[in-house]
Amino acid sequence: METVIEVKHLTKTYGETIAVNDISFVVERGEIFGIVGPNGAGKTTTVETLMGLRKPDRGAVSVLGLDPQRQRAALAQRIGVQLQEANLPERIKVWEALDMFAAFYGRTIPWEPLLAQWGLAEKRNAFVEKLSGGQKQRLFIALALLNDPEIVFLDEITTGLDPQARRATWDLVRQIRDQGKTVILVTHFMDEAQALADRVAIIDYGRIVALDTPQALINGLKQEHRIVFTTANGFDAQSLIGVNGVTHVSQEGDQVTVSGGDTLLLHLAMALTAQHVMPTDLRVERADLEDVFIALTGRKIRA
Repeated sequence: METVIEVKHLTKTYGETIAVNDISFVVERGEIFGIVGPNGAGKTTTVETLMGLRKPDRGAVSVLGLDPQRQRAALAQRIGVQLQEANLPERIKVWEALDMFAAFYGRTIPWEPLLAQWGLAEKRNAFVEKLSGGQKQRLFIALALLNDPEIVFLDEITTGLDPQARRATWDLVRQIRDQGKTVILVTHFMDEAQALADRVAIIDYGRIVALDTPQALINGLKQEHRIVFTTANGFDAQSLIGVNGVTHVSQEGDQVTVSGGDTLLLHLAMALTAQHVMPTDLRVERADLEDVFIALTGRKIRA
Protein backbone atom coordinates (compact mmCIF):
# COMPACT_ATOMS: atom_id res chain seq x y z
CA MET A 1 0.00 0.00 0.00
CA GLU A 2 1.15 3.52 -0.80
CA THR A 3 1.04 6.08 1.99
CA VAL A 4 -0.57 9.35 0.83
CA ILE A 5 -0.88 11.10 4.22
CA GLU A 6 1.55 10.89 7.10
CA VAL A 7 1.01 12.71 10.38
CA LYS A 8 3.58 12.66 13.19
CA HIS A 9 2.93 14.10 16.64
CA LEU A 10 0.52 16.78 15.37
CA THR A 11 -0.39 19.32 18.04
CA LYS A 12 -2.57 22.43 17.71
CA THR A 13 -3.68 24.77 20.47
CA TYR A 14 -5.90 27.83 20.69
CA GLY A 15 -4.85 29.78 23.74
CA GLU A 16 -5.09 27.36 26.65
CA THR A 17 -7.30 24.94 24.70
CA ILE A 18 -5.52 21.93 23.20
CA ALA A 19 -7.53 21.13 20.07
CA VAL A 20 -5.22 18.40 18.77
CA ASN A 21 -2.92 16.66 21.20
CA ASP A 22 0.13 14.82 19.79
CA ILE A 23 -1.60 12.56 17.24
CA SER A 24 0.06 10.38 14.62
CA PHE A 25 -1.41 8.28 11.79
CA VAL A 26 -0.98 7.35 8.13
CA VAL A 27 -3.54 7.04 5.33
CA GLU A 28 -3.10 4.63 2.43
CA ARG A 29 -4.07 5.33 -1.16
CA GLY A 30 -7.56 4.20 -2.16
CA GLU A 31 -9.07 3.80 1.30
CA ILE A 32 -11.89 5.57 3.10
CA PHE A 33 -10.20 6.77 6.28
CA GLY A 34 -12.65 7.85 8.95
CA ILE A 35 -11.81 10.49 11.52
CA VAL A 36 -14.60 10.08 14.05
CA GLY A 37 -15.54 11.43 17.41
CA PRO A 38 -17.84 13.92 19.15
CA ASN A 39 -18.17 17.55 18.12
CA GLY A 40 -15.27 19.53 19.52
CA ALA A 41 -12.95 16.52 19.61
CA GLY A 42 -10.43 18.07 17.19
CA LYS A 43 -11.51 16.36 13.97
CA THR A 44 -12.01 19.47 11.82
CA THR A 45 -8.84 21.10 13.13
CA THR A 46 -6.95 17.98 12.14
CA VAL A 47 -8.20 17.89 8.55
CA GLU A 48 -7.84 21.65 8.12
CA THR A 49 -4.19 21.20 9.08
CA LEU A 50 -3.86 18.47 6.45
CA MET A 51 -5.24 20.87 3.84
CA GLY A 52 -2.94 23.70 4.88
CA LEU A 53 -5.72 25.85 6.34
CA ARG A 54 -4.26 25.59 9.86
CA LYS A 55 -0.62 25.77 10.88
CA PRO A 56 0.38 23.13 13.42
CA ASP A 57 2.12 24.23 16.61
CA ARG A 58 4.18 21.06 16.66
CA GLY A 59 4.60 17.93 14.58
CA ALA A 60 5.02 17.08 10.91
CA VAL A 61 2.41 16.61 8.19
CA SER A 62 2.92 15.25 4.68
CA VAL A 63 0.10 14.98 2.13
CA LEU A 64 0.92 13.43 -1.25
CA GLY A 65 4.55 14.08 -0.42
CA LEU A 66 3.90 17.80 0.03
CA ASP A 67 4.08 20.09 3.04
CA PRO A 68 0.58 21.60 3.37
CA GLN A 69 2.03 24.87 4.65
CA ARG A 70 4.99 25.44 2.33
CA GLN A 71 3.38 23.84 -0.75
CA ARG A 72 -0.27 24.68 -0.20
CA ALA A 73 -0.92 25.96 -3.74
CA ALA A 74 0.46 22.78 -5.31
CA LEU A 75 -1.49 20.62 -2.87
CA ALA A 76 -4.76 22.45 -3.59
CA GLN A 77 -4.58 21.28 -7.20
CA ARG A 78 -4.49 17.63 -6.13
CA ILE A 79 -7.14 17.47 -3.39
CA GLY A 80 -10.90 18.00 -3.29
CA VAL A 81 -12.63 19.51 -0.31
CA GLN A 82 -16.16 19.60 1.06
CA LEU A 83 -15.96 21.50 4.33
CA GLN A 84 -18.52 21.35 7.14
CA GLU A 85 -19.32 25.05 6.78
CA ALA A 86 -19.29 25.05 2.97
CA ASN A 87 -21.83 27.37 1.43
CA LEU A 88 -22.74 29.01 -1.87
CA PRO A 89 -24.67 32.14 -2.82
CA GLU A 90 -28.35 31.24 -2.85
CA ARG A 91 -29.00 32.88 -6.22
CA ILE A 92 -26.26 31.08 -8.10
CA LYS A 93 -27.37 28.31 -10.43
CA VAL A 94 -25.96 24.80 -10.27
CA TRP A 95 -24.13 25.03 -13.58
CA GLU A 96 -22.79 28.47 -12.68
CA ALA A 97 -21.29 27.12 -9.47
CA LEU A 98 -19.53 24.32 -11.33
CA ASP A 99 -18.31 26.69 -14.04
CA MET A 100 -17.02 29.17 -11.45
CA PHE A 101 -15.18 26.56 -9.37
CA ALA A 102 -13.60 25.09 -12.50
CA ALA A 103 -11.80 28.41 -12.99
CA PHE A 104 -10.00 27.93 -9.65
CA TYR A 105 -7.87 25.03 -10.90
CA GLY A 106 -5.12 24.71 -13.45
CA ARG A 107 -6.57 21.37 -14.62
CA THR A 108 -10.16 20.18 -14.41
CA ILE A 109 -12.39 17.50 -15.84
CA PRO A 110 -15.52 18.50 -17.81
CA TRP A 111 -18.27 19.39 -15.36
CA GLU A 112 -21.17 18.43 -17.63
CA PRO A 113 -20.69 14.68 -16.98
CA LEU A 114 -20.52 15.39 -13.25
CA LEU A 115 -24.07 16.71 -13.38
CA ALA A 116 -25.31 13.40 -14.71
CA GLN A 117 -23.03 11.28 -12.52
CA TRP A 118 -24.25 12.88 -9.31
CA GLY A 119 -27.93 13.13 -10.26
CA LEU A 120 -27.98 16.89 -10.87
CA ALA A 121 -28.67 17.04 -14.62
CA GLU A 122 -32.30 18.01 -14.09
CA LYS A 123 -31.22 20.70 -11.62
CA ARG A 124 -28.69 22.29 -13.96
CA ASN A 125 -30.53 25.62 -14.09
CA ALA A 126 -31.92 25.53 -10.56
CA PHE A 127 -30.79 28.06 -7.98
CA VAL A 128 -28.87 26.62 -5.04
CA GLU A 129 -31.54 27.91 -2.65
CA LYS A 130 -34.07 25.62 -4.36
CA LEU A 131 -32.07 22.43 -3.84
CA SER A 132 -32.90 19.91 -1.15
CA GLY A 133 -30.33 19.04 1.50
CA GLY A 134 -29.31 15.89 -0.35
CA GLN A 135 -29.05 17.73 -3.67
CA LYS A 136 -26.82 20.38 -2.11
CA GLN A 137 -24.52 17.68 -0.76
CA ARG A 138 -24.31 16.10 -4.23
CA LEU A 139 -23.41 19.50 -5.65
CA PHE A 140 -20.67 19.99 -3.05
CA ILE A 141 -19.28 16.55 -3.92
CA ALA A 142 -19.30 17.41 -7.63
CA LEU A 143 -17.46 20.66 -6.85
CA ALA A 144 -14.89 18.70 -4.83
CA LEU A 145 -14.27 16.39 -7.79
CA LEU A 146 -13.83 19.05 -10.48
CA ASN A 147 -10.05 18.87 -10.42
CA ASP A 148 -10.02 15.04 -10.48
CA PRO A 149 -8.37 14.98 -7.02
CA GLU A 150 -6.31 12.17 -5.58
CA ILE A 151 -7.66 12.78 -2.08
CA VAL A 152 -11.18 14.00 -1.21
CA PHE A 153 -11.96 15.50 2.20
CA LEU A 154 -15.59 15.17 3.33
CA ASP A 155 -16.39 16.92 6.62
CA GLU A 156 -19.72 16.05 8.34
CA ILE A 157 -21.26 15.44 4.94
CA THR A 158 -24.60 14.07 6.19
CA THR A 159 -25.33 16.45 9.07
CA GLY A 160 -28.90 17.71 8.79
CA LEU A 161 -29.99 15.16 6.18
CA ASP A 162 -32.98 12.87 6.59
CA PRO A 163 -32.32 9.10 6.81
CA GLN A 164 -33.03 8.47 3.13
CA ALA A 165 -30.71 11.26 2.01
CA ARG A 166 -28.01 10.04 4.41
CA ARG A 167 -28.08 6.55 2.90
CA ALA A 168 -27.98 7.97 -0.62
CA THR A 169 -24.98 10.11 0.33
CA TRP A 170 -23.22 7.04 1.73
CA ASP A 171 -23.54 5.43 -1.71
CA LEU A 172 -21.94 8.52 -3.26
CA VAL A 173 -18.99 8.29 -0.87
CA ARG A 174 -18.45 4.66 -1.86
CA GLN A 175 -18.55 5.67 -5.52
CA ILE A 176 -15.75 8.17 -4.92
CA ARG A 177 -13.60 5.43 -3.36
CA ASP A 178 -14.47 3.06 -6.21
CA GLN A 179 -13.04 5.62 -8.64
CA GLY A 180 -9.65 5.00 -7.04
CA LYS A 181 -9.60 8.11 -4.90
CA THR A 182 -8.69 8.31 -1.23
CA VAL A 183 -11.46 9.66 1.00
CA ILE A 184 -10.97 11.35 4.37
CA LEU A 185 -14.36 11.09 6.05
CA VAL A 186 -14.88 13.32 9.08
CA THR A 187 -18.00 12.53 11.09
CA HIS A 188 -19.46 12.34 14.58
CA PHE A 189 -21.90 9.62 13.45
CA MET A 190 -20.48 6.28 14.55
CA ASP A 191 -22.89 4.31 12.34
CA GLU A 192 -21.68 6.29 9.34
CA ALA A 193 -18.04 5.53 10.07
CA GLN A 194 -18.84 1.87 10.66
CA ALA A 195 -20.73 1.61 7.36
CA LEU A 196 -18.21 3.46 5.18
CA ALA A 197 -14.68 3.54 6.57
CA ASP A 198 -11.99 0.98 5.78
CA ARG A 199 -10.16 2.23 8.89
CA VAL A 200 -11.16 4.70 11.56
CA ALA A 201 -9.29 6.92 13.98
CA ILE A 202 -11.48 7.67 16.98
CA ILE A 203 -10.59 11.07 18.44
CA ASP A 204 -11.68 12.42 21.80
CA TYR A 205 -10.44 15.60 23.45
CA GLY A 206 -7.77 15.98 20.79
CA ARG A 207 -6.26 12.50 21.16
CA ILE A 208 -6.57 9.35 19.08
CA VAL A 209 -8.00 6.76 21.45
CA ALA A 210 -8.28 3.95 18.86
CA LEU A 211 -7.24 3.32 15.24
CA ASP A 212 -8.10 0.20 13.24
CA THR A 213 -10.76 -1.24 10.97
CA PRO A 214 -14.28 -0.85 12.40
CA GLN A 215 -14.71 -4.60 12.71
CA ALA A 216 -11.36 -5.08 14.45
CA LEU A 217 -12.27 -2.41 16.99
CA ILE A 218 -15.65 -4.05 17.60
CA ASN A 219 -14.14 -7.53 17.85
CA GLY A 220 -11.67 -6.19 20.38
CA LEU A 221 -14.52 -5.53 22.80
CA LYS A 222 -15.25 -9.25 23.08
CA GLN A 223 -18.75 -8.19 24.02
CA GLU A 224 -21.55 -10.68 24.38
CA HIS A 225 -24.42 -10.88 21.92
CA ARG A 226 -27.84 -9.68 23.02
CA ILE A 227 -31.18 -11.02 21.82
CA VAL A 228 -34.31 -9.03 22.56
CA PHE A 229 -37.81 -10.36 21.93
CA THR A 230 -41.40 -10.07 23.10
CA THR A 231 -43.54 -12.95 24.36
CA ALA A 232 -47.13 -13.46 25.41
CA ASN A 233 -48.17 -12.75 28.98
CA GLY A 234 -47.13 -15.32 31.48
CA PHE A 235 -43.75 -16.37 30.07
CA ASP A 236 -41.13 -16.63 32.80
CA ALA A 237 -37.79 -15.59 31.31
CA GLN A 238 -35.95 -17.11 34.27
CA SER A 239 -36.67 -20.49 32.69
CA LEU A 240 -33.91 -19.65 30.19
CA ILE A 241 -31.24 -19.53 32.89
CA GLY A 242 -29.03 -22.56 32.43
CA VAL A 243 -29.61 -22.80 28.67
CA ASN A 244 -26.32 -23.47 26.90
CA GLY A 245 -24.68 -20.19 25.88
CA VAL A 246 -26.92 -17.97 28.05
CA THR A 247 -25.09 -15.81 30.60
CA HIS A 248 -27.75 -13.28 31.60
CA VAL A 249 -31.53 -12.93 31.37
CA SER A 250 -33.69 -9.90 32.16
CA GLN A 251 -37.38 -9.23 31.69
CA GLU A 252 -39.50 -6.07 31.69
CA GLY A 253 -43.13 -6.92 31.17
CA ASP A 254 -43.38 -8.87 27.93
CA GLN A 255 -39.90 -7.87 26.69
CA VAL A 256 -37.06 -10.28 27.35
CA THR A 257 -33.35 -9.61 26.90
CA VAL A 258 -30.95 -12.54 26.79
CA SER A 259 -27.15 -12.21 26.66
CA GLY A 260 -24.59 -14.83 25.75
CA GLY A 261 -21.88 -16.10 23.42
CA ASP A 262 -21.63 -16.78 19.71
CA THR A 263 -24.04 -19.77 19.80
CA LEU A 264 -26.69 -17.88 21.76
CA LEU A 265 -29.25 -17.63 18.95
CA LEU A 266 -29.14 -21.36 18.16
CA HIS A 267 -29.55 -22.55 21.74
CA LEU A 268 -32.16 -19.90 22.58
CA ALA A 269 -34.27 -20.93 19.58
CA MET A 270 -34.10 -24.57 20.66
CA ALA A 271 -35.08 -23.68 24.24
CA LEU A 272 -38.06 -21.56 23.18
CA THR A 273 -39.22 -24.24 20.75
CA ALA A 274 -39.06 -26.84 23.50
CA GLN A 275 -41.29 -24.61 25.65
CA HIS A 276 -43.66 -23.97 22.71
CA VAL A 277 -42.95 -20.24 22.97
CA MET A 278 -43.34 -18.14 19.81
CA PRO A 279 -41.37 -14.88 20.25
CA THR A 280 -42.26 -11.72 18.34
CA ASP A 281 -40.18 -8.67 17.43
CA LEU A 282 -37.02 -10.72 17.88
CA ARG A 283 -33.78 -8.91 17.08
CA VAL A 284 -30.11 -9.65 17.61
CA GLU A 285 -28.09 -6.74 18.94
CA ARG A 286 -24.34 -6.78 18.34
CA ALA A 287 -21.66 -4.40 19.48
CA ASP A 288 -20.92 -1.42 17.26
CA LEU A 289 -18.54 1.55 17.13
CA GLU A 290 -20.72 3.39 19.64
CA ASP A 291 -20.01 0.58 22.11
CA VAL A 292 -16.30 0.92 21.32
CA PHE A 293 -16.41 4.64 22.13
CA ILE A 294 -18.24 3.98 25.40
CA ALA A 295 -15.74 1.28 26.37
CA LEU A 296 -12.80 3.58 25.65
CA THR A 297 -14.14 6.79 27.22
CA GLY A 298 -16.73 5.64 29.73
CA ARG A 299 -19.51 7.75 28.21
CA LYS A 300 -21.77 8.02 25.19
CA ILE A 301 -20.69 10.20 22.30
CA ARG A 302 -21.74 13.83 22.79
CA ALA A 303 -23.45 15.68 19.94
